[in-house]
Amino acid sequence: MDSWQGTTSPVSSNVTDLTIGFTSSAIAVILFGTNFVPVKKFDTGDGMFFQWILCAAIWIVSLIVNLIQNSPRFWPLAMVGGFLWATGNITVVPIVKTIGLGLGLLIWASFNLLTGWASSRFGWFGIDPEEVAKPALNYIGAGLSVLSAILFLFIKSDVESSSPSSESTPLLRHSINSSDHSAENRTDASWVDHLSPLGKRMIGCSLAVIAGMFYGSSFVPVLYIKDHGRRNGTKYSGASQFDLDYVFAHFSGIFLTSTIYFLIYCAAMKNRPKVYPEAIIPGFVSGVLWAIATSCWFLANHYLSAVVSFPIITAGPGFIAAMWGVLVFKEIKGLKNYLLLLIAFCVILAGSLSTAFSKV
Repeated sequence: MDSWQGTTSPVSSNVTDLTIGFTSSAIAVILFGTNFVPVKKFDTGDGMFFQWILCAAIWIVSLIVNLIQNSPRFWPLAMVGGFLWATGNITVVPIVKTIGLGLGLLIWASFNLLTGWASSRFGWFGIDPEEVAKPALNYIGAGLSVLSAILFLFIKSDVESSSPSSESTPLLRHSINSSDHSAENRTDASWVDHLSPLGKRMIGCSLAVIAGMFYGSSFVPVLYIKDHGRRNGTKYSGASQFDLDYVFAHFSGIFLTSTIYFLIYCAAMKNRPKVYPEAIIPGFVSGVLWAIATSCWFLANHYLSAVVSFPIITAGPGFIAAMWGVLVFKEIKGLKNYLLLLIAFCVILAGSLSTAFSKV
């Protein structure tokens, strides 16, 4: 931990903190917007096996971080944050199948932002409210980030019209070649394959909202431990104030919860789970990207505070994902959608800059 926190003059230290914080935020934005791309071209079925592979990769990265940090004290409460995240995460594949990667990520990111930013700013769930140098700019930044998500709700994604070639996205398609059976007759078709277009949009949007609220609450246990660690007479007195020290406990909660869900799923399937071997390596890569991004988010929380990092890191990945949807997966088409995407990007940029300048 000492290698991350050198002793310098106050002015130099503040500049260094801001540099590390904003650099970590930028890395997190790019990786969060990209981490589901490796699995887009592979069938993941109902997503339960995929999410378990994803979480296994996440835990391995956290083990490496834990060793780098010289194995700081393990606080079980931090695992609750992992439970919240993993519970939200089991909805990801149904969301992507019903409304697409770009729109799905943007909806859950907006509610992630609202929950995470508000709980940090106003001190919900027993944590201390965080102050910034320029509160007005912080409110404006958070508001603009939410506005960008609202704009994205008007962008129509067409996940069914992907290119019919073998290089298309079977994650979102029901067949790869003409010899395949229809979705209704496939024995491995998931429940979302039988929904109507309106049903898919309603289910996808609803699941994205729920996922976002769980995601936004996932940092609360760590913030609670840190805040109470600065007080005398609590069982958390003396707890580390460096957020990266909680990565292992947080990610362990993720892996434990996902394993429990997967075992319940196997039992419900009478020990015949839908396993997709071709999704193992892509799922693992996706998990590594997510774990690195979240580790960077922990750093951003430490050096910028959660009230600053949340609006930036939750709004930015949506645009990155949308660009994947436009340029590669062709989910978003049409001049109107492109104009809305451009406006939303400008709003995201304005919101991120407002949030950033509220810190200095």
